[in-house]
Amino acid sequence: MTTSPSLVELTLAPPANETRGGRALQKGLQTKQLIVDAALALATKVGLEGLSIGVLADSIKMSKSGVFAHFGSREELQISVIREYFNQFANEVFAPAMDEPRGLPRVRAMFHNWMLRVAVEIQSGCIFISGAVEFDDRPGPVRDALVSSTKTWLSAFYRAVVQAKEEGHLNADADEEQIAFEIHGLILALHHGARFLQNPASTTLAKTGFENIIKRYGNPAAN
Repeated sequence: MTTSPSLVELTLAPPANETRGGRALQKGLQTKQLIVDAALALATKVGLEGLSIGVLADSIKMSKSGVFAHFGSREELQISVIREYFNQFANEVFAPAMDEPRGLPRVRAMFHNWMLRVAVEIQSGCIFISGAVEFDDRPGPVRDALVSSTKTWLSAFYRAVVQAKEEGHLNADADEEQIAFEIHGLILALHHGARFLQNPASTTLAKTGFENIIKRYGNPAAN
């Protein structure tokens, strides 16, 4: 004997067309994410400027119209790649460091994670760095997305340095902006030395540079 669904079941169950629409939306989002992942992998090799809907479509064996339907323009594709790169960067570099105590332990964790990210990018390249070269003098939405993402990360790192001073881990007269600037400079030098010059000592030099900065600005009583 069959039983009829209860009023609660009828009330909670979504309409069939709504269910189909939800599945279609979910599938569309999954497809878009797969395209963005492929576009990011391609952009690390050819740069954002070398990225196009046609080149991407060929690389993933998809029609140009299919890719275009998800982005609408090459510019929107490039911006989507920048957003995805930033999300991955934040998840790998920033988020794990937040588990460390405020102050120098967190600053050290951020730098350590940043170095690990560089180790991967020695082979693939960094969207922030290559994008800065490609779009430094080209105003527009793509440059704006690059600048916004980079500033967001550097602001987060700067806040960590400020907190280190507040915790007494740095000298009272330490310039937080100068410290963050110098450490950022180490990462840029590491990228250039390891990827472009292929200097095997680049990682060691960067680590030594970081420790020199901490020694110069650190509070001996707290370290």
